[in-house]
Amino acid sequence: MTAVAIAPERIKQIRTARKIGRPKLAKLTGLTERKLAALEQAGDATLEAKVLFNMAAALHVPVPTLTGELAIIDEDLQPISETRCTNGCCG
Repeated sequence: MTAVAIAPERIKQIRTARKIGRPKLAKLTGLTERKLAALEQAGDATLEAKVLFNMAAALHVPVPTLTGELAIIDEDLQPISETRCTNGCCG
């Protein structure tokens, strides 16, 4: 597996701004809560590419935002709005 360097402080910053709990993010990424907590506190860290892609998808940000290659923009720090079905099939 390929390990990719990340900016761990960005994970917590985006997660808390988006109002995603650590248990939910851990479940969506395949990490344990303990591993995620340690990751958020780490100075430097790496993640397997698959976990990184899952984390970016769960946080609704591009992968380069988590690696530090892209700046965090205001949109990255807004809560994720729930998407609702607009065709009426879901009630």
